[in-house]
Amino acid sequence: MKPARILTFKCAKCTKPVKVFLQKVSACSHIQPYQGICACGEVKRHATGNPDTVKSYIESSDGNWHHHH
Repeated sequence: MKPARILTFKCAKCTKPVKVFLQKVSACSHIQPYQGICACGEVKRHATGNPDTVKSYIESSDGNWHHHH
């Protein structure tokens, strides 16, 4: 099953809905990372997959995160 390309979440800052888009940073099956920016400027990250990998992605503060095997 292919992951959804766009997901919608509530912004942590302003509570408006924010769309996150499936990122192309990882071609590996461990994680499907998503990222979007709310209208208020808050960056929203989300990911599905391996729990440890997801945690490291969401906690990374820059856009240069890469999954290493």
